[in-house]
This record gives sequence, structure tokens and C-alpha cells, in this order.
Amino acid sequence: MSDQWKAPDSQDGGSPEDAKSWKLLEKTLLAGVQEQRRARRWGIFFKFLTFAYLFGMLLLFTPLLGDKKAASRGTDHTALIEIQGMIADKESASADNIVGSLRAAFEDSKTRGVILRINSPGGSPVQSGYVYDEIRRLRAEKSAIKVYAVITDLGASGAYYIASAADQIYADKASLVGSIGVTAAGFGFVGVMEKIGVDRRTYTSGEHKAFLDPFQPPKADETQFWQGVLDTTHRQFIASVKQGRGERLKDKEHPELFSGLVWTGEQAVGLGLVDGLGSSSYVAREVIGAKDIVDYTIQESPFDRFSKKLGASIAERLAMWAGFGGPSLR
Repeated sequence: MSDQWKAPDSQDGGSPEDAKSWKLLEKTLLAGVQEQRRARRWGIFFKFLTFAYLFGMLLLFTPLLGDKKAASRGTDHTALIEIQGMIADKESASADNIVGSLRAAFEDSKTRGVILRINSPGGSPVQSGYVYDEIRRLRAEKSAIKVYAVITDLGASGAYYIASAADQIYADKASLVGSIGVTAAGFGFVGVMEKIGVDRRTYTSGEHKAFLDPFQPPKADETQFWQGVLDTTHRQFIASVKQGRGERLKDKEHPELFSGLVWTGEQAVGLGLVDGLGSSSYVAREVIGAKDIVDYTIQESPFDRFSKKLGASIAERLAMWAGFGGPSLR
């Protein structure tokens, strides 16, 4: 206790009763503080205990779900692999996950056909290219197992890149298909910096090292160079689609076929981008002839999903938003 709150003493002119009252008050206050500290400690303990319990339950039930899925592979079946969302490294639709699922499906002796169920706007040309190459390799190695791409809501750009490696492509009549193009977008903040009086200072070794810096005005030669990178990636994309689809493309010289436009599934059939209309169950039942579908998609554990959400890299997202993410098949 500070001198300001020092209990009165009988020698200071206070009565013995006053001194006892102050000591009692002091003990009461201290007891209250101690009780608050004790309650806080117990609160933290019970929160930790609850978290540990929930985490333990997730770990307990995740392998049980996996065993249930594995047990259903004992008979002839159609293997299903989901390609959902952005195709990018460290995402659920990464090349590592998709390729791992493909290999597991092809290695199972009970697999009668593979369906890639696609609902994706595209993404990395590198990741899409890895999957495309692996599909073609597996098809050549085990020609008896056919691969079918089934587009649900969206099969665009990098997602269509992957689909074009399949034996056949199916979609719904209202699905959006195509977008065979390349984009790399960003923002320029030069005008804003001039208005608020901020001077950008960048030090580099290499004349064009900072050519994607959104805080510096673009240069004509660097813009031309970057356009050349995008055009090269676009040509690679077009070549892969032509190789995968072959003569099924009705008009390879169609002026808008590779322009980045999208078409409905019904229109895509007429262009040769899609072979027919149908769902995953239709393809499994009527085309493959094995109506039992087994999901081979590599699933993230609840802990992985929690960790990814907890530790998502804001800097990486900002870099992609500002134009540093490289070309994207979208």
C-alpha cells in the first residue's frame, strides 16, 4: 500500500478502532484481488481444456472417416476426384493433391474409370500444366482406365486446361466453360503518391528488377516484355488444348475460341470444347458402367484446415492483388 492509502495509526492521532477498520478494509481488498486472479487462472485452464478436448475429438474421428472411405473400395467402382476453387500451390486444388489422388485411383485394381469433377475459375498455369501432364502419362500407362472431366458450375481457364487432358469432357447445359486466356492484373498508385507527397525510393541491381512495382510508372519496353510473357503462356495453353482435344475441336481457327471468352455447356458442345451433357452420376452409370462412386480426393484434416486459416499469409494475398503473383489462367 502507498503512503497515500496507509492505514491510520493510533500514534498518528487516529483511534485504535480506525486502524482496525483500515486493516480489515485492506484485507478485504487484497482478498478480492486474489479471488479475481484465481478466477482468471481457472478460466484460462477451462478454456484450454475445452480446446484440447475438441482437438482430440477431431483427431479421433478423422482416421475413422478415412477407414470408412477405404473400406468401400473393395468392389468395382468409379473413382471421383474433386477439383474445387483456385488451382494454386498450397490450396486444396494444388497439383500435389490432384496428382496424388490420380495416382491412388489408377493404382487401385477396382477402379473402372476416373471422374474429375471440376468447379474452378482456374489459377496457376504451372499447377495446371503439372496435372495435365500427369493425366496424359497415366492414361498412356494404363489405357484401360479412362478419365472423364465433369464440369459443374464453372470449368474455366486453368480448370479447362486440366479438363482438356481427359478422354472426354461432360458439363451441364448451363455450365460456364472455356476462358482460354491468360491474365496478370495489378494496380498503379503513382498518382495517389504524388497527391499525398510521398516519394518512392527503390534500389535495385538490374535495370528491370522492379518492373512490376505498382508504385512506379510503367515503362513502354517493360510493358512490351510482360505482354510477351503472357502471349507465350497463352500459346502454350492453346497448344495443350489442341493436343488434348484433337479433332474434336470443331473449328480450331474460330476467332474467339481462344480469346478468353466463356460459353455455356450447350454452346461448348457445338464448339467441340465439351463432348456431351451430363453429371458425375450419369457418367459413372451410363458411360463408365460402374455406378458406385468412391471419392479419392485428398482431404485436408481438420487440424490442417484450422492451421491454414489461422496462419494465412496476408502478405502473399496482397502481393497477388498488387500484381506480383505472376501470370494466371483466368
